[in-house]
Amino acid sequence: MATGTKQPSDARREREGLCDSALHLGPDAPTLCAGWDVRDLLVHLAVRDNRPDVVLGEAVPALRGHRDKVWSELAAQPFGDLVDRVRNGPHGPLKVPALDGLANSAEFFVHHEDILRAQPDWAPRELPGAQDAALWRTVKVMGRVAYRRAGVGVVLVTPGGPRAVVRQGAESVSLTGAPAELLLHAFGRRSRAQVAVDGTSAAVQRFRDSFPD
Repeated sequence: MATGTKQPSDARREREGLCDSALHLGPDAPTLCAGWDVRDLLVHLAVRDNRPDVVLGEAVPALRGHRDKVWSELAAQPFGDLVDRVRNGPHGPLKVPALDGLANSAEFFVHHEDILRAQPDWAPRELPGAQDAALWRTVKVMGRVAYRRAGVGVVLVTPGGPRAVVRQGAESVSLTGAPAELLLHAFGRRSRAQVAVDGTSAAVQRFRDSFPD
């Protein structure tokens, strides 16, 4: 009896795509992460995959010297080796597919777009329907945190599709876009996210004051 080929997970597909894009553009290409080029972004991902001691250094001042040392060592690697390190991840507990999907599907999608959308000729990608649906589920949860300090209610709207209230308010704005665009907006990539903000002029202004591009 023939069996079908198992399709890669969203997390694995975005990881592979990000690494391919990094090799294509090179280590010095810009990203949407302020102050980071592609090499810096790859170092961040290599650290995130299996260096909790370095991640902890972001919050614990006594560990920042160790963090800086490891970061510098990773950044000094040949770029191809650094890309391979990220491509071959994750390591440790995140190797479990369920945990990898939970922790990395949105993370790698957003960081892949950080590379792609920082280039002058960028264009939105067409995503598989299943990935669109997964990103919608993520942004419905993420939106409650991302927009908690909005001065108005916030409703996420997909054109011709579902909508979700992520913050209640006497007045609300609607954020309309594809799930991928809404997720990028929630992650702070508002200058590149193709999202329309609608509502009364006062509500829209209060929202924009809280979340400038």
